[in-house]
Amino acid sequence: MSKESACDCTIEVMGQGIATAMPDETVVTLGVSEEGDSLSELQTNQAEKIDAIIHAILGLGVPREQISTAQYSIEPQYDFVDGKQVFRGYRAVHLLRITISGANDVGQIIDSAVAQGANTVTDVSFRSTQASEASRKALTLAVRDAEAKALTIAAALGVSLSAVPCKIIESPSNGFEPVMFKAASAPAGDAGTTIEPGTLSFKASVRVWYMYG
Repeated sequence: MSKESACDCTIEVMGQGIATAMPDETVVTLGVSEEGDSLSELQTNQAEKIDAIIHAILGLGVPREQISTAQYSIEPQYDFVDGKQVFRGYRAVHLLRITISGANDVGQIIDSAVAQGANTVTDVSFRSTQASEASRKALTLAVRDAEAKALTIAAALGVSLSAVPCKIIESPSNGFEPVMFKAASAPAGDAGTTIEPGTLSFKASVRVWYMYG
């Protein structure tokens, strides 16, 4: 006869928790995407624009070490004519990743870059230095949610619940939901760009077993 396992006669519940934090860091990815027949001219023009963009961003007080290359690529472009590849030129992409403190100067960064030739914004994301604390809070709330559910079930069944779970597993979750802004291009000449950071939501989920009797 087999013995009952430690978690026989148990109530199994799922608990979820959400905590929020205000973003205090912003990462912007932007740059120049162009096509041309002459590779050397394309590279020269693009290098001049990227240099101007960097100087403009430095002029806004962003430290040089917070500006880095996110992508640099050159690819030949072809058209298909009568089933054959016909060379049409080159496409060059040079993107910068800019990290700034705070979350309120994003529009100014984008507008300054656009004024210097940037025509592509691929990503704006907000982060928080309080992410670890918010994640722990979300996990605590998830455990409390699981306990409340187990107590409700135990009360409905008319049984007593063990004070401590016999097993608990943290389930995979999305972790947090960053506030994002995405655009294929950023045309010059428009009104100043305004981007609202909002808040970051951190999620946690647990699976818990309680013994009852």
